[in-house]
Amino acid sequence: MVLSLAAAAAAMSSGGGNGFNSSSSLDPFDSSMSWSVSEDPSNSSSESFLRTLSPDLQPATTAGVVQEVSPWDIALCVTGTLISCENALVIAVLFYTPTLRAPMFILIGSLAVSDLLAGLGLILNFVFTYLIDKSVEFVTLLSVGLLISAFSASVFNILAITVDRYLSLYNALTYHTERTVTFTYMMVVFIWVTCFTLGLLPALGWNCLKDSSTCSICRPVTKNNAVVLAVTFLLVFALMMQLYLQICKIAFRHAQQIAVQHQFMAISTTKGVSTLSAILCAFGTCWLPFALYSIVADSSYPVIYTYATVLPATCCSVINPVIYAFRNPDIQKSLWMACCGCVPSNLSLRPRTSSDV
Repeated sequence: MVLSLAAAAAAMSSGGGNGFNSSSSLDPFDSSMSWSVSEDPSNSSSESFLRTLSPDLQPATTAGVVQEVSPWDIALCVTGTLISCENALVIAVLFYTPTLRAPMFILIGSLAVSDLLAGLGLILNFVFTYLIDKSVEFVTLLSVGLLISAFSASVFNILAITVDRYLSLYNALTYHTERTVTFTYMMVVFIWVTCFTLGLLPALGWNCLKDSSTCSICRPVTKNNAVVLAVTFLLVFALMMQLYLQICKIAFRHAQQIAVQHQFMAISTTKGVSTLSAILCAFGTCWLPFALYSIVADSSYPVIYTYATVLPATCCSVINPVIYAFRNPDIQKSLWMACCGCVPSNLSLRPRTSSDV
């Protein structure tokens, strides 16, 4: 009996020793052992273990939240800054020069205001993307609404300037008596009311915030709304081409009639037609890629294609002050007076044509 008990005790001690040795061979830092300890709420060391583990995990979690700045967004922000500076200068010259109150300068000023808002919209979009939580619906709708209103107003103001040039040639004798400043202001108000209405459409429910599958290349604008805006632009562009074609025909006809008596007018008309062609080509080159891409693409397309078409479209607002403002002799005189207090003699002798507007 005693011997059997001794043998049983020896067997138990031998089995326990083997179990201890096998368990001691395990890695004390094994993750399975650590989690088994932490899951026991009665274990007093679990709380200290979790406190030790959490600081090591926190930096990795925080690092994953940091958003990388896209070079495309930086380029758009820089473009917006350049647009804002250029058009702010144009607005300041028109505002502080009392002689620049003719209807054509009202249209130039309206174009400068729209491009200025477009530049500020690009800057705010960068701020909203990287400095403010863009998941807030109000921030997203405000950003896209401002951009739609500003760029739409820019396009429609360019169309208004084109119509103004056509009327100045078509009704050359009665143009200055028929058209008044009041009519010009009414046309400008109509443009801005229409464009602000377009900018409010996403806030009024025409957005894809609740259904991402309907988004266009410019979130949160829906695919259908983007197509409507793109088709509208194409119609505006077609109308501008028709008007510029009529302007060229009228200009050449006038040049042929007076070429014998005033040879310089024929040369000036030819220069003006080439300038109008360059304006139309620049406008189409900037906006056509984005308009066509908006029709065929949606949110599933690579975002790099959207950036590649949006950036040239924004560059149109960089070119507009040079084409429609800084080339005008009266604005050039005001700029020279503001900068150096004098006017070059060649500006006062330069003949004015419709292409200078």
